[in-house]
Amino acid sequence: MKGTYILVIYIKEDKKIPVGSLGIIPFKKGYYFYIGSAMGISGSATLINRVKRHILPPEKKKTHWHIDYLLQETPLLIRIYLIPSSQRLECIIAQELLNISDGFIENFGSSDCNCVSHLVYLKNLNDQFWR
Repeated sequence: MKGTYILVIYIKEDKKIPVGSLGIIPFKKGYYFYIGSAMGISGSATLINRVKRHILPPEKKKTHWHIDYLLQETPLLIRIYLIPSSQRLECIIAQELLNISDGFIENFGSSDCNCVSHLVYLKNLNDQFWR
């Protein structure tokens, strides 16, 4: 199955995290939405297998993508959305979330496109957001 996914990560306190080639990045306390895609039809590039890899403990995977660095430092992954689709929707969704966000981490997860970021920050979430 192909598609896009959103990982919702909660950071409980301000912290600085080294993120590969992006260097050390300050993260504020709050919610981060990471938007990724997996457009393969088999193996590790399928939607399900990509997300399974992301939720593995850090010691069971090689650090490769920007999100790997964040997840190894911040294990509080609170929600996962899977959006099966044969179309690549990651940039569209990232832009829509950027429009309602409180900020973003520049160039995070977007090295293969023209987006400013695929990691969106929201200071708080209200109940309506989850409906």
